[in-house]
Amino acid sequence: MTQDILFDASRLLSRTDRSAPTGVDRVCLAYAEWLIDHPDYRMVPVRSRHDQLAAVEQQWFRDCIVELRRRWTGGSTDRPLNAHERRLFAALEAETPTASVIGEAPDPHQPKKKRKKARVWKQYFRSRRVAAPPPARLYFNVGHTSLNTPEILTSLGAQGIERVVMLHDLIPVTHPEFCRPGDGDKHRRRVLTTLQYASRILVNSQYTADEVLAFADREGLKAPPVEVAHLGLEPIFLKADPGVRRRPYFVHVGTIEARKNLAFLLTVWRRLQESMGDQTPRLVLIGRYGWENEAVLDHLQRSPNLQGLVHQVENLPDTALADLMRGAQAVLAPSSVEGFDLPAVEACAMGVPLIASDIPPHRELVPQAALIDPLDGLGWLNALETATRQRPIAPAYEPPTWPAHFQRIEDRLLAPLAATVAAG
Repeated sequence: MTQDILFDASRLLSRTDRSAPTGVDRVCLAYAEWLIDHPDYRMVPVRSRHDQLAAVEQQWFRDCIVELRRRWTGGSTDRPLNAHERRLFAALEAETPTASVIGEAPDPHQPKKKRKKARVWKQYFRSRRVAAPPPARLYFNVGHTSLNTPEILTSLGAQGIERVVMLHDLIPVTHPEFCRPGDGDKHRRRVLTTLQYASRILVNSQYTADEVLAFADREGLKAPPVEVAHLGLEPIFLKADPGVRRRPYFVHVGTIEARKNLAFLLTVWRRLQESMGDQTPRLVLIGRYGWENEAVLDHLQRSPNLQGLVHQVENLPDTALADLMRGAQAVLAPSSVEGFDLPAVEACAMGVPLIASDIPPHRELVPQAALIDPLDGLGWLNALETATRQRPIAPAYEPPTWPAHFQRIEDRLLAPLAATVAAG
């Protein structure tokens, strides 16, 4: 008999106007598609509203998922480039550096405009308030939403519904200096709510599991069972096709924010330019501007040594992103801290050399990569100069996959739950 599973769609519904996903967005989309296609369960999309869950109209939500997949993947590989992308590819192929291709940076003195596109607001008009969620055996929340207060999880628990919550990282709690002021307190409340009221916690790495359990111990709390399941990759990042060869360039993928250690990387790049001169490789930063990026912006906009060498682009669909990564001398991941680091895993899965910081998640997920201390300037300088002159050979790598991830969820969560229901 088909059973209902509640899926918290709050984060995906808040992303309906985005042209490119974050790592957490990718996880939410993968879970939604998995549950929609599951033969033994019926996915019931819900969203949080005033500390209660409201059901979302099924067909409308399915249409949203199809549209997000189409937009984020980018359709065919021969899609036309926009003007910004054309300038970037021309700059990467130019014999001599000209002007840097840089997207418009946010003005820190200009208040952020609050806007909601019509697409986002449709959910409010196509949803209906419910006093309680429809009958179900399980609730999945993989988007860090609906956790600021305990009301939703306690209400579900009172109805006998198992509550499975995924925690992607504890970075705002353990490293608040890298985050927006107030984010640490907000995320701490989410983690406390999860520890106290979830039936099971999912995490993306053993490192994240260790951080969750250490936090619970500091708070004097007994954590529910914690299940480690490495995240899967989109199919386009599982293909080891050779990329288009251009002049030597490197790629970093991720939000431009303090924890990504990009100010350090740009300082190294300036030194690289001083030593290599005309042979200096280009660097492409792929990602939107985030928090605490003033030092990066100063390098991008004001350093004469980096003009024409360092470029920035955002909102690329997966087709263009994969193409840029495959053509690079190496993908760079110099982060100070991560929970999983999806782009690093994607690079290894595609057979692209990876130079990454020597931190626990990288040692766990991509141990075969060139791992360098995130503050070892000379180590990074030497690795980059060597990789510029001769593209490294990427070691063999067995990537994590979504089928393997969901098989683990089936075996460890759904199968025991089905057995309990059958026995009852």
